[in-house]
Amino acid sequence: MEAFCLFSGQSRLRYTGTMSLLEIRNLTKIYQTQEGLFGSAGRELRAVNQVSLDIHAGETLGLVGESGCGKSTLGRMILRLIEPTSGSVQFDGRDVLSASAGEMRRLRRQMQIIFQDPFASLDPRMRVEEIIAEPLLIHENSLNGASRRSRTLEMLQAVGLDEASLRRYAHEFSGGQRQRIGIARALILRPRLIVCDEPVSALDVSVGAQIVNLLRQLQREFGLTYLFISHSMPVVRYLSDRIAVMRAGEILECGPSGQITTSPAHEYTRTLLAATPEPELWS
Repeated sequence: MEAFCLFSGQSRLRYTGTMSLLEIRNLTKIYQTQEGLFGSAGRELRAVNQVSLDIHAGETLGLVGESGCGKSTLGRMILRLIEPTSGSVQFDGRDVLSASAGEMRRLRRQMQIIFQDPFASLDPRMRVEEIIAEPLLIHENSLNGASRRSRTLEMLQAVGLDEASLRRYAHEFSGGQRQRIGIARALILRPRLIVCDEPVSALDVSVGAQIVNLLRQLQREFGLTYLFISHSMPVVRYLSDRIAVMRAGEILECGPSGQITTSPAHEYTRTLLAATPEPELWS
C-alpha cells in the first residue's frame, strides 16, 4: 500500500512558497537477515517500503507510528545517514542520493538532525562549546576563534542556556538541557531542514513540552522546516501542520493535522488516537 502525501489544507504557519523543499519518491530500505539454522536462507526485511512524501518550506510534517515501524530509518535515509535500497530524494531540486562526497558535504549544511537520546548523542569528553561549534570546524574552518565563539554563544542563548554553560560538560546538565545543546548544535550552520527524530521521547512530559515549544519558537525565528518523528500522536498534533501515519514501513494516510486527528481514514490511525490520550500540557 502506498499513500502519496502532498500539501493540502491550511497551515498554522506561513509557507515560503508552493514548491516542495523536499521530495521523496518510492523510498525503500531492505535489510537481508542472517541465514537461519542448518544453512537455511535469510529473509528480506522491508524496513521502509515505497514511501513518497513532499515537505514544503516552513512547515512541520509529523511522522507518527509505533516503535519499529521504520520512522527513524526513513529520516536517516533522507540525510543519507543510511543508504536506501531504492527510490529518490530531492532537496531543493538537488538529487541527494546521487550527490558526490563534496556535494553531500554542502547539502549537509542545509539538512541536520536532532537525535532521540540527549544522553547518548553528546560526546562526554567535549565541553559544550566544543560540541556546538564542531559543525563550524567541519564546514566553516576559515572562521577565527573569536567568530566561532560568538556564533556558538548566540546559538546557545537562542535555545535558552547562558554563557556559563560553554565551559561545562554534557553530563553536568539535565536531559532537557542536553537536548537544548543538541538543538543548538543542529542549528549552528543555519540549516533549512531539520529531522527531529523522537526529540522528546526520552524526556518527561513537562520537559518535553518545553522542548516542543522551543522548537516552534526556533522555527519562526530561523525559518526552519521540520520532519518531526514521534510515536506520540498528541505531540505530533500539537506541533505539525500535516501528519503522515506510518505502519510496518508504509505510509497509511497523510493530510492536514486537523483532518488526521478528527476524521482519520484508517483504522490504525484511530487506534493510535485512542491509545494516546492527550495530556493537559498538549491541549
